[in-house]
Amino acid sequence: MKQEFGASMIEIIGVLAIAGVMSAAAISMYNVIKNNQTRKIASVELEQIAKNTELLMGMRDDYTGLSVDYLVSAGALKNNYAPIGGDDWSVAATSDGKGYAINLTQLTKSECEYFTSAQPKWATSVVVNGVTSTTSPNCFSTSTNQISFMVEPTK
Repeated sequence: MKQEFGASMIEIIGVLAIAGVMSAAAISMYNVIKNNQTRKIASVELEQIAKNTELLMGMRDDYTGLSVDYLVSAGALKNNYAPIGGDDWSVAATSDGKGYAINLTQLTKSECEYFTSAQPKWATSVVVNGVTSTTSPNCFSTSTNQISFMVEPTK
């Protein structure tokens, strides 16, 4: 009787299936880690924007004329790229000029929930899609969420 060497087709398919499941899990875990890291970096950048804005404009106690372009030209920002979300972001004075808002656009639902779950210490309030955030975020399921971090400095 002749003895055969090697694996059967069923064994090969089983090994490939296990390898596929492990690869899918690794890719999924990589995406979760990457998204969390991106959000943490954006949080740090937003805090730095707030600090730089305070240093630049706080002495005047008037934030009128504040914009991303102004912060870039004054050296408070390196460039006009959004920390996260879409490129249509802004930094603008409140209507009375006594405070300012950092406005982010085109955020995904998970990004929106991340930034509204714990209000940053430097922000007075957070407005999500036009509604001041309370305990439950007002995030849309699409990538059209807008968040405004309102800052009213106290002197």
